[in-house]
Amino acid sequence: MSRIGKKPVELPSGVSANLSGQTIEVKGPKATHSFTATDDVTIAIEDNVVTVTPRGKSKRARQQWGMSRTVVANMVKGVTEGFKKELEIVGVGYRAQMQGNILKLALGYSHDVDFEVPKGVTVTCPKQTEIVVEGDDAQLVGQVAANIREWRSPEPYKGKGIRYKGEFIFRKEGKKK
Repeated sequence: MSRIGKKPVELPSGVSANLSGQTIEVKGPKATHSFTATDDVTIAIEDNVVTVTPRGKSKRARQQWGMSRTVVANMVKGVTEGFKKELEIVGVGYRAQMQGNILKLALGYSHDVDFEVPKGVTVTCPKQTEIVVEGDDAQLVGQVAANIREWRSPEPYKGKGIRYKGEFIFRKEGKKK
């Protein structure tokens, strides 16, 4: 039994959901999102509450049950609050700045890295060593943050690189004489 799948998703005021077949569409003040569930689950909307139930007891149906419920919950959160990932840049001379739709990163390479920000996501740099990725799609926000981090992921000896805010980097001891 899926503990996550059992929980109903409540629709806050200002959010509406429409169901047509296996496709659910969620409209809110920030955006509109839709999701088509597999035939392994059943989605129902009653009294501003969305419930997801599995069809059958197969392993795939139970997997899709929790995943589908989480996707619907993320859509509801995305159209009301939105999602946010914060990144920190650690290293001498490492910095970031926005120029229009392009994030310019100086990461110790012989050239600056130009990262083009996709549509549906806003990237801001409150400081030269901070990057904030915001948007209404959880998957897209996480993917953009991961792509930025990939340019210089933190190394274990000095801890230099791009890390998520609050991320713990396991540090290694250097060579001894």
